[in-house]
Amino acid sequence: MAPVLAGVVVLVLDQVTKWWALEVLTGRTIDVVWTLRLRLVHNTGAAFGRGEGWGPLVGLLALCVVVFLVKLATSSDDGPSQIVVGAVVGGALGNLSDRVFRADQGILSGAVVDFVDFQWWPVFNLADAAIVVGGVVVVLRGWRRS
Repeated sequence: MAPVLAGVVVLVLDQVTKWWALEVLTGRTIDVVWTLRLRLVHNTGAAFGRGEGWGPLVGLLALCVVVFLVKLATSSDDGPSQIVVGAVVGGALGNLSDRVFRADQGILSGAVVDFVDFQWWPVFNLADAAIVVGGVVVVLRGWRRS
């Protein structure tokens, strides 16, 4: 149950923050602190804005990864890893939701909403952060166990 809760929390927070970004950041940028700024970007490519126009392929790959991760989490007895995998799945579903529900040129053609901009790193969102941090944690936990 905890992995599902983690995934739902990440998915909901991701979609709420993207809704906020679309409402507040359209046509404006907010400088927060040091190099951190909030700036709206629509990403039709792969991770970190690479692969412009590859959205449908990325969406299909994300579906495959979600299925793989759900199978991995259900076959594992490591509670913390299951929770982290749940968060990663929630992040993947958050970005996949953008590709599906923001699509205007066919299924999975929608752009992912990104808005966290450090100006020295590609613009990203909460789902991206959950996917990257969760992926690193899963790899480190697996490495530590072996």
